[in-house]
Amino acid sequence: MTLTEVYLIALLIIFALPWLAWRLLRLDYWAPLVVVQIVGGILLGPGVLGAAFPEYYAFVFRPEVIQSLNGVAWWAVMLFVWVAGIELDLATAWKHRAETGITASLALGVPLLAGAGAAMILLQWPGWRGPEGETWQVVLGLGMACAVTALPILILLMDKMGILRRQMGQRVLRYASLDDIAIWAVLALILLDFARIGRQAVFVIGFALTAWAVRRLMERINIEERWPIALIWLIAVALAADWSGLHYMVGAFLAGVVLEARWFGEEAMDRFRAVVLLTVMPVFFLSTGLRTAWEGGGLIVFGAALLLLAAAVGGKLLGVQIAGRILGWTRNEASLIGWLLQTKALIMIIFANILLDKAIITSTTFTALLLMAVMSTMLTTPLATPLAKRAHARMDDEA
Repeated sequence: MTLTEVYLIALLIIFALPWLAWRLLRLDYWAPLVVVQIVGGILLGPGVLGAAFPEYYAFVFRPEVIQSLNGVAWWAVMLFVWVAGIELDLATAWKHRAETGITASLALGVPLLAGAGAAMILLQWPGWRGPEGETWQVVLGLGMACAVTALPILILLMDKMGILRRQMGQRVLRYASLDDIAIWAVLALILLDFARIGRQAVFVIGFALTAWAVRRLMERINIEERWPIALIWLIAVALAADWSGLHYMVGAFLAGVVLEARWFGEEAMDRFRAVVLLTVMPVFFLSTGLRTAWEGGGLIVFGAALLLLAAAVGGKLLGVQIAGRILGWTRNEASLIGWLLQTKALIMIIFANILLDKAIITSTTFTALLLMAVMSTMLTTPLATPLAKRAHARMDDEA
């Protein structure tokens, strides 16, 4: 078979199998399609499909095919992270800065500390720290991975639950938005390269100046011209960030943060995000699954994932409950917010991919983080839905 035919077979598998499983097994209550696609990527990786059918795996996912898929995956994740940056509503968060600051800091800080503690436990054994990773980078990286909330997946889940446009949904988005900024700030700290400090300083100064110019330009042109200019801006900033040593995904996020969603229209941004998720992100999920590894043994990796899951879930719930006590929330309200903020898939996986790219963590650690992200996200809907129904009933009674 030609390389093109094998490539198309790989695409057919990537797109068809997760969707069929999601529809036929009626998994939509437990997880959105993107989570099933992430699990599909793990199952199609070398640790599962490659171990069960090595000849078939070697035939379909040959190096030339993987190289072609990786190019699509890079572009897909750049677009996705860029959209996540655009959708941050910093003005609203600033308007409610006291409540948002208390909740976001506790919802991020407590699981970060718990995750850092879990990382220190794992580092007592070899195989978890990458060859280029310092102990503090691994501890901070795993701690932040436990604290992450995936804003785009949170939007999908709350829309399905019918609370996205309600006051509760908008509050949760504020908390997650502030945490999103902290996540990328910590990542920039982890990736700070003193050998390239001059380049990184040039990038920061150049980005600040050009971002101001781009914002002025975007305000003056019509919406049809904004899209192509914004995409050129995305590629340029991603390239500059990678040149400086900060990673192209950090640049993609920054390129989006300085843009305003209102310049493109809320409905247009929703459609664009949906198209990216449908058409190219499944390739990124597959490329992520291809990076999983089980060298330490399946039980050890699952054990590490469960340890990280306990830190992530327990830390997030505890942090939000403390915020609820300070702000006078009901226990049901705090629990609902705590469970909604558990969504980690995508943003945490992107975060972990960067740590793996920089050799700060190993493939085994990456696999444990991937499993933790999937389990945490899949817990959200079944545990948050009854809490949301009770919250709706209470608000209806009060009305």
